[in-house]
Amino acid sequence: MMPGERIKIVKWIEGIAQGLPFAVRIELDAVIPAEDTSEPCLEPPTVRLLDRLRDLAAAGDLDALSKHGRVYVRKSA
Repeated sequence: MMPGERIKIVKWIEGIAQGLPFAVRIELDAVIPAEDTSEPCLEPPTVRLLDRLRDLAAAGDLDALSKHGRVYVRKSA
């Protein structure tokens, strides 16, 4: 684990499921390293999780994504 201050950050993942665009709001753990406080960094396990979530978004798996964050689906008017 990287030394530094632990914070939560928000990332958005977008995709299309059943012809409707969606976005998922994901809260992730990040670290502000003591040696460089210019921006938060993601540790390798968090990056792997983010990659898996992007794969789920590409597949349109809203049920699996909803277990990791809030899913917003655009409904047509």
